[in-house]
Amino acid sequence: MSAPGTRPLRSAQGGASALASIASAGLLVAALAGCAPSDAAQAPDQPRRFGDIGRTATGSEIRAWDIDVNPSGAGLPAGRGTFDRGATVYAQQCASCHGAQGEGIAPNPRLVGTDPKDFAFAENPRAVKTIGNYWPYATTLYDYINRAMPFATPGSLSPSDVYSVTAWLLAENGIIGRDEIMTSRTLPRVKMPAADRFVADDRAGGPPFR
Repeated sequence: MSAPGTRPLRSAQGGASALASIASAGLLVAALAGCAPSDAAQAPDQPRRFGDIGRTATGSEIRAWDIDVNPSGAGLPAGRGTFDRGATVYAQQCASCHGAQGEGIAPNPRLVGTDPKDFAFAENPRAVKTIGNYWPYATTLYDYINRAMPFATPGSLSPSDVYSVTAWLLAENGIIGRDEIMTSRTLPRVKMPAADRFVADDRAGGPPFR
């Protein structure tokens, strides 16, 4: 029996058995450590080129991928879009997923809608964000449609057709008139209803993000 506050006594046989187990475990660890590959073997220096795999991209190839459009309108191509042409292209290329009036067909999002007008998305998590009540820049419409739509054939629309779908969506959301023409000059001038709801990210610290 052990005295209060002392550890129980072990038999000599039990102690020897424990020591033998510890020794065996130590030998196993040492053996595994000896089999581990060195850091140099795990991370060899990478060659600058991999034989004949790949080549330098040509200027035309880079331009084909360099299609982003920013809020200032930089990157917008030549072309012009009208509401009437946009209605035709939308009906042919977009309505099957987003609905005839931009109401959305689940799981595809709603595109047309102006409520909530007070930007109360935090108070009402079920409020649906649309082009008319949430998007801060009109140029984002051209950028996204051009690069990602139609879903099955992204990039297949001509610049004028992208401008036209953009014009139709902006007009249906009550942001521009149906008679307004969208071009690289007029689209960046469109003021979105939610534009003033966003602020510039002025956080500092850490490496800058570009």
